[in-house]
Amino acid sequence: MDNLFENLHDDKKPLAERMRPKNLNGFVGQKHILGNGKLLRRLIEAKRVPSVIFYGPPGTGKTTLAEIIAETADSQFVKLNAVSSGVADVKAVIEQAKKDFELYGKKTYLLLDECHRWSRAQSDSLLASLEKGFVSFIGCTTENPYYSMTRAIVSRCSVFEFKRIDSEDIKEVLKRAIAADNGLNRYNVRIDDDALDYFAATCAGDIRSALNGLELGAITTPLNSDSEIHITKEIAAECLQKKALSLNENTYYHLLSAFCKSLRGSDVTAALYYANRLIEAGIEPQILARRTIAHASEDVGMSDPMALIQACASLYALDNLGMPEGNLALTQAIIYVCEAKKDNNVVVAMNMARDDAVNNPDDNIPEYLKNHTEASKFYKYPHDYGGYVEQQYLPDSLKNRNYYKKKN
Repeated sequence: MDNLFENLHDDKKPLAERMRPKNLNGFVGQKHILGNGKLLRRLIEAKRVPSVIFYGPPGTGKTTLAEIIAETADSQFVKLNAVSSGVADVKAVIEQAKKDFELYGKKTYLLLDECHRWSRAQSDSLLASLEKGFVSFIGCTTENPYYSMTRAIVSRCSVFEFKRIDSEDIKEVLKRAIAADNGLNRYNVRIDDDALDYFAATCAGDIRSALNGLELGAITTPLNSDSEIHITKEIAAECLQKKALSLNENTYYHLLSAFCKSLRGSDVTAALYYANRLIEAGIEPQILARRTIAHASEDVGMSDPMALIQACASLYALDNLGMPEGNLALTQAIIYVCEAKKDNNVVVAMNMARDDAVNNPDDNIPEYLKNHTEASKFYKYPHDYGGYVEQQYLPDSLKNRNYYKKKN
């Protein structure tokens, strides 16, 4: 039974909570899994959603969609958090779910937030009820479940990856929140276009973060002479606690392009100049570290594998030290990638391999390479030959391919 007081103080809930859509029509983003004709949408509309795991960045709608599924299916809905719940909590849910199924024919959806934090014992306590069908599991996690969760649970679930919400969708949600009666309508908010753009661009695809920032601006900004709460780009930056990017969009991408091409062109001075121009303009330095990582493989590659280690270390330093100290590690990585010998054979090999995988698939693997077949005895174990032995590894149709060629 629903709590009689559940909706009594809705106006005190955070804006992000108040603006949760109640059905698919109000849900934004994730068109790759929820677009017309997509599997997950068909399952929801047919009220036949099985046990699922949703994984992806925070604020992308995982919990919201889980609640929509339970509402659409006219089922019981129980929410637990993996950090605060134990085996006893799971058993209590299962016991009640079994009674509801036997008495009313209603199955129960168990939503588990942070499901990657569940122990093996917690996971195992749920397996039998999943197989009997009176409980459907909806796990939400920011971690890849194939690596972070027990295989027994993952094998019983359909896994759907959530992507970051694009800027246009986020702006639409913010406009909806400003106009909605259960949103910010009573505050008489007027927001500048560049402030709206800033919220959408800076929250990194996280709708919750954007809505939290918008609400903070609405409740802390004094009324102007027109009795409006006027949210500017500077207020938006303050509410998100990030420096407002003092560049227009074109200049930002031009500078980022110049930085990348300077890395590739081995010009240390230019690369450092563009990097620091962007940092001083308000860009997250991690963006530059990630670009440096990409170029360490794309433009340096096997000619100096240490470049990739240096670049990855700079991102680690920025995440753990912050600025300004993290800029030391970023500067070191930029210098290393610029100074390293250049070789693009890694990206060439990747593109050639991907092209064959897509356009020339061939499952006729040589028999001696297959898993435990009669022909396996003909496989030549390289270590029996001093570490290397001539042997065909590719299917016949691709046996003369050579993706990677070393440079002198």
